[in-house]
Amino acid sequence: MKYLIVGGVAGGASAAARLRRLDENAEIILFEKGEHISYANCGLPYYIGDVINDRNRLFVQTPISFGNRYDIDVRTLQEVTKINRKKHTIEVQDLKNFKVYEENYDILLLSPGALPIIPDMPGFNGNNIFTLRSVEDCDKIKMKAVDSFSLNSSVTIVGGGFIGLEMAENLRKMNFNVTLIEKSDHILTPTDLPIAATVEQHILDNGVKIMTNTSVVAFDDINDRKKIILDNGTEIISDFVILSIGVRPNSSLAQDAGLEIGNTGGIKVNQYLQTSDEHIFAVGDAIEFPHPITKVPYCNFLAGPANAQARIAAVNMVYPETVKYQGSVSTAIAKIFDLTVACTGLSESTLLHSDIPYETVIVHPAAHATYYPGGSPLSLKLNFSLEDGRIFGAQSVGKQNVDKQIDVISLLLKHNGTIFDLVNSEHSYAPPFGSAKSPVMFAGMVAENIFSHLMNPIHVKTLDQMIDNNEDFFLLDVRELIEYKNGTIKNAVRYSVDELREFLDEIPENKKIVVFCEVGLRGYVASRILMQNGFEKVFNLIGGMRTYRMIGLHNEKP
Repeated sequence: MKYLIVGGVAGGASAAARLRRLDENAEIILFEKGEHISYANCGLPYYIGDVINDRNRLFVQTPISFGNRYDIDVRTLQEVTKINRKKHTIEVQDLKNFKVYEENYDILLLSPGALPIIPDMPGFNGNNIFTLRSVEDCDKIKMKAVDSFSLNSSVTIVGGGFIGLEMAENLRKMNFNVTLIEKSDHILTPTDLPIAATVEQHILDNGVKIMTNTSVVAFDDINDRKKIILDNGTEIISDFVILSIGVRPNSSLAQDAGLEIGNTGGIKVNQYLQTSDEHIFAVGDAIEFPHPITKVPYCNFLAGPANAQARIAAVNMVYPETVKYQGSVSTAIAKIFDLTVACTGLSESTLLHSDIPYETVIVHPAAHATYYPGGSPLSLKLNFSLEDGRIFGAQSVGKQNVDKQIDVISLLLKHNGTIFDLVNSEHSYAPPFGSAKSPVMFAGMVAENIFSHLMNPIHVKTLDQMIDNNEDFFLLDVRELIEYKNGTIKNAVRYSVDELREFLDEIPENKKIVVFCEVGLRGYVASRILMQNGFEKVFNLIGGMRTYRMIGLHNEKP
């Protein structure tokens, strides 16, 4: 059996290795347009920032070591330009010798990856604009950063996603003046506003300038620098620009061969990762596949799913229709200065866009037992179904244990888990590592209280609209006096939760009552007291004052 693989890195190289482990006698040829077949793409920003100072550490395998270990014919600097499905051949351009040749196949695997989105705007094709998708891109950026650095050196990053933020951190640590431009109303659009706002403030505190709700409309060259012109009329002068506005599937080879392409531009595959041609498989950034929750095909540009797909595809190439791919819930994480931010599943904006009814909670527990030194708080946001309690997504930010919370929820999400599974989950516990009630359990408990109608939730955005519209309601702060004096919400009346029963006569029975505390727990206790004493319209502010401060609304000193 002869297998041809187009593209290396997470998808192609992983599939090639798995194929060899399954079939020692097969002929396997891997074609890669670039020089490298297996490198740490996610490590590129850290090499630019000198966190990783040895370039060789980016390479998981060299073409020679990989070829020798797995007895694979590895052909780098070889671009596959055409597929002839009737003849079962591909056309290859040898970029070293400028020769064109054909190679036949029994089974073909496509793993061409993704391409950076390039805007069609004036001045883009000038100097000093970079994208980051490959080692070659990384080398160019690093060389430019070294050559252009001075005390007043500046860089503008267009796009506030994970890669853009990682580049902002690393270049800021190199003492560049960094400006980050994001067209949405907040950075990190896979996350919801409270989580993104926390990261945004932390980035600002570290000296990065952020401009949201604005887009680049043109570039211009000013001597050896770059002028960035924004849609609001602002002009920025930088030594260079890094464009990080997203990627698109590199599916042109498949499209030219007549393979079915989806609405996303990705290659359509079935559950066995087979294309519309039974002899051709595809994996990685170039494919689209239905999301496990929305059931709508989408493209997932993450290394983890690409590796999983590669393993599954290889099995099905050798043993047809053996293993089914279940799809990806887009679990991602990033280190941004001293914070970690992670997410899995669907954000609120995606749920709204998909017309999926949902409820959401946010909690702010400690990363580990509060009495053990060295701890810090984290924020955990959970989106779920009020119909059956199914988990839709989660996001977290903090300095410690963020990855643990999101990984647990991601695993449950992949298996249609519910908020009740979170409540009943079991976690390793000792004071240095966590709390007896883990953040995951705690978020599940709050969600369960809402699901069981033990608490009526109200969210920061809704409360802010009520304040703006001058609605007639009673706003009750149940924190201690010292907390109240440090800042409360406009027009709030304070009775601490411990003294609330003594002042029930002071609370109007005919008004909507909105209760809040610092993070939501005392607010829940207070709302239960009120609800069981005959008050019918009682709502607890989810996430309390901490969430309110995150978003920065009607916070004032009394």
